[in-house]
Parts: sequence; C-alpha cells; structure tokens
Amino acid sequence: MADRGVAYKNMEKAGGDLSTPVNVEAAITTVKKMTAVKADRSYKNGKKRKGVDQTVELVMHLGIYARQADQMLRGAISLPKGIGKSRTVIAFCEGPVAEEARAAGATEVGTDDLVKKITDGWMDFDVAVAHPSMMGKVGKLGRVLGPSGKMPSPKAGTVTPDVAQAVKDFAAGRIEFRNDAGGNIHLPVGKASFPDADLKENIDAAIDHITKLKPAATKGAYFKRISLSATHTPSVALEVA
Repeated sequence: MADRGVAYKNMEKAGGDLSTPVNVEAAITTVKKMTAVKADRSYKNGKKRKGVDQTVELVMHLGIYARQADQMLRGAISLPKGIGKSRTVIAFCEGPVAEEARAAGATEVGTDDLVKKITDGWMDFDVAVAHPSMMGKVGKLGRVLGPSGKMPSPKAGTVTPDVAQAVKDFAAGRIEFRNDAGGNIHLPVGKASFPDADLKENIDAAIDHITKLKPAATKGAYFKRISLSATHTPSVALEVA
C-alpha cells in the first residue's frame, strides 16, 4: 500500500478508533472532524490551499450474490435534503416532449444528432434520460454509456414517458445507483457543510430505501458492513442493525 499523506494521517488521528462501529450521529461528527484537518502546506507560489466542501459518501456492503440477476440492485433515489450539487442532464426525445425537456432544464435534447455526438466522443453530462420510443436509437450507445453508468434504463428511472419530470428530478440531485461486482453500493448523501440533522436524514433515507429493495433470494445478513466517509477522509464504520 502506498504511504499515506500527512493530511490523511492527521485525519486518522483526529478520527480516533475508526474500526469500531458507531451510530450515525457519531459517524457524522467524526467525518466532519476529519474534513476540518488541513495539510500544513501551501502551493509553491506561496498561496494558501483553499478548503473544499467535501462530498459525504455512504458505502453499503451487502450480502448479495452480485452475479445473480435476481439479486442485483439498481435504481434511483431522491434524498430528502438533496446532495448539494446540481447535475447536467441530457434527453433523447423529439417533438413536444423535446420542448418540455428543454424547459425542464435539459442541456442537450435530440435524437439521431445526439446519438452521433456521443458516438463521436462527447460525454460532458451526468445523466441521460430517454423516452421509451427512442430506445431503438439509444440502444446503439450501450457500449459507450454502459461502462460509465450513463446508459438510460427503466429500472433507474431514466427511460420514462415523462421525460420532463425525470429531467427535473435528476438535475435537482436524484441519483442513480447499482451494486458493483463486490456487492457494494456507493451513494453520495450530501456535503460536509450540511447540518448534522440533514446528513442524518439523508443517510437514514438511503439505508431505508436499500432495505426495502432486499432481494427475496438473499440469504444471511443483508447489510454486512456500512461505512461513511468524505471525499478525502478515511471511512468510519456504522453500526449495522
């Protein structure tokens, strides 16, 4: 393992015992304490390094067999307090639906022209939404958008007749998720600057949502491990009910 930087080591000291699971409130307090630790360094030109409002992320390691289709989890969620970041959304649609999507905040709207633009290498967006009638065209982008998690999908709520509403939701912070090969789900739950109560409400909502999606085929413990961290901090273990 590569040697940790000075700031990271100082965060570990500030965090204390990070391996012992704690409740959500204590985890939030610890993560915020670690985000307040700064490296005692400046840039080469003497300018002080600016602080960053780090994203707080929840990671849930689930007791699922990730390769079984009936145990894979994928979807989208709008957290009650948002995630502190607007997202760039594009839409595959035409006619009146396209006008509605533009009015809702889609940065790019189109059909064949938009498919070609992405095929040629343009990927400057966070979420792609598509009307069901467009999937015959959008399906060609599977190899391009699939690896980056941007391929429209009914399960994620990004293939829908109500394109305008989907654009509004995702632009406002609705987030897609899917488990990785190790059975983990990563979800941003806000910013370090959020009030503790807002972070807790988002974390509780995320865990409750994933709990409701528990596959019937899952055996044994569903939540094996849950941890909370910020962009540049070590993780804090949460108590698993």
